[in-house]
Amino acid sequence: MKHEFDKSFIRKVASEKETPIVDLILKTLDRIHENYHENITLLAVCPNSISVVKSALRSAKLFKAPIEFVATLNQVDLDGGYTKWTQRDFVRVVKEEAEKIDFKGPIMIALDHGGPWLKDKQVTENWSLEEAMNGVKKSLLASLMAGYDLLHIDATVDKTFPRETIKIEKVIERTLGLIGYVEDFRREKGLPKISYEVGTEEVHGGITDPDSFEKFLKSLKRGLSKRCLHDVWPCFIVGNVGTALHTTYFNSIAARKLINIARKYGSHLKGHYTDYVGNPQDYPRVGMGGTNVGPEFSEAEFNSLEELVNIEENFIKEGKITAPSNFKHVLEKHIIDSNRWEKWLLNSEKGKNFFQLSGHRRKWLLKTCSRYVWTKKAVADARSQLYKNLISNGINGEEIVLRGIDKVMKKYFVSFNLRDSISKIERELIC
Repeated sequence: MKHEFDKSFIRKVASEKETPIVDLILKTLDRIHENYHENITLLAVCPNSISVVKSALRSAKLFKAPIEFVATLNQVDLDGGYTKWTQRDFVRVVKEEAEKIDFKGPIMIALDHGGPWLKDKQVTENWSLEEAMNGVKKSLLASLMAGYDLLHIDATVDKTFPRETIKIEKVIERTLGLIGYVEDFRREKGLPKISYEVGTEEVHGGITDPDSFEKFLKSLKRGLSKRCLHDVWPCFIVGNVGTALHTTYFNSIAARKLINIARKYGSHLKGHYTDYVGNPQDYPRVGMGGTNVGPEFSEAEFNSLEELVNIEENFIKEGKITAPSNFKHVLEKHIIDSNRWEKWLLNSEKGKNFFQLSGHRRKWLLKTCSRYVWTKKAVADARSQLYKNLISNGINGEEIVLRGIDKVMKKYFVSFNLRDSISKIERELIC
């Protein structure tokens, strides 16, 4: 694809230097820190929907900052994922949306959680290790060929022994195997270098304590060297910094320890599960290289649509709408019928049907699982009708939805010191 989605000056420099753009930006941010004592953390947005993609791009334009998209295999894959985008579709959509708003800053596209059993389908269909690894390999090559800039190689899940904690050695072995597979293909085809991210935070049992973290990096470096991949090294290492599905406090003390270790090896620490974090301003303060945000944007989209439904109901009562969208009912029905909410049940909730859960939990599940059904035809049609009903009464529903997501985006762009960061990066590259 030759990165047609990004014709920025920073992309041009990366190409001339034959350096992956993510690596180039991170190294440049290091120089900005050294020269001006200013820390900047990259924001990586999970593209849960077309609305989130639009909001991320217009927020990047507003704050004059680079933007990274990190798509999971559940979202974007050869089978279309729940967004109905293949890897090539996704790159095309990002390009088109960037052109619509004339955003000319750097756009990085990445794969998130590329590893066995990290695609829901592989778990629900009980794929074997061989099947799961072969499936991931196909997805990795599809991402590479579509023009992705970074691949997150995540071998931290093992469904062959579900009751046992996967050993670090096994994680390293599979990580090396997947990186080697991609690099063999990339070099054979003469494709540009890409960036890598490796995952550790999903493993329970201590891999993210400082000693185990360093052991992981030492073994990974040794393994890459043995495979004659001396010039390949992940720019991001994912670390456990205290945030998880139901925890929202960023542990800056734990993060700083892992950051110092990662930097010894020439990498930056990447945070996951950053949604709803209560102290986002601490990420750049301690030197986090980047972090992912996803479900929080889905909730913002859901909340804004709920607001629109309430407005529509008032218009219906006033007789100003004769064809109600019935959006709320359609959306909730498809979320419940999808059964994907079962993935997020707590241990104490397992075995219960949706309506046996508490009202608070049902609401949370509806919000977080809404992303799985936005593209279902019935849901999309009802949403379109909702927008039509509102526009006929002078209200731009889509703009209200985008502003709702923009508000969350703004929190992170501001907290991560991303405002005007493009010009700061360009200044360092010119010097």
